[in-house]
Amino acid sequence: MLQDNFIVFTGGPGSGKTTVINELKVRNFFCSEEAGRKVIQTQVEQKGDALPWANKEAFRDLMFKFEIASYQQHQSKNELVFFDRSIVDILGYSNLEQIKLSDELISAISNFKYHSRVFIFPPWEEIFTNDSERKQDFSIFVETYKEMVSAYEFANYELIEVPFGSVNERVDFILSTLKQS
Repeated sequence: MLQDNFIVFTGGPGSGKTTVINELKVRNFFCSEEAGRKVIQTQVEQKGDALPWANKEAFRDLMFKFEIASYQQHQSKNELVFFDRSIVDILGYSNLEQIKLSDELISAISNFKYHSRVFIFPPWEEIFTNDSERKQDFSIFVETYKEMVSAYEFANYELIEVPFGSVNERVDFILSTLKQS
């Protein structure tokens, strides 16, 4: 199923995706949370081990379930919905961490389609920071970015690079680009 109103943001961690999502929420757009961050928060609260630094495969599987549920949750909306990553990011993460791909994941990438243009946030060292849920160093960020490019190209999406700039400039760029498509 194609949800042409589902707009995806991807890229490495710490590139400004969530900050842009938060600004879109302020502007009254529908937005979906980032699966990885939500899974980490839940696992830490529950003292679980499905964490990127403990059990990468279990972490990947929970992110996958979250992304499917998020997609289904927003299917009835006709307005734009912005996603802080998507099912395709799970492919990129699996490749980055060398986790065996499941047939279910490959099938979902074909069956749960987003807008054909995906916004990718490039590595931006000046704004990159770690926190309790993000423990990678900048070099992993760059590798993640490369894997996301490969994953989205594999899934036949057109990548639109979001230029560096203020949050408002980035949001305005995204909205302007969408008006042109």
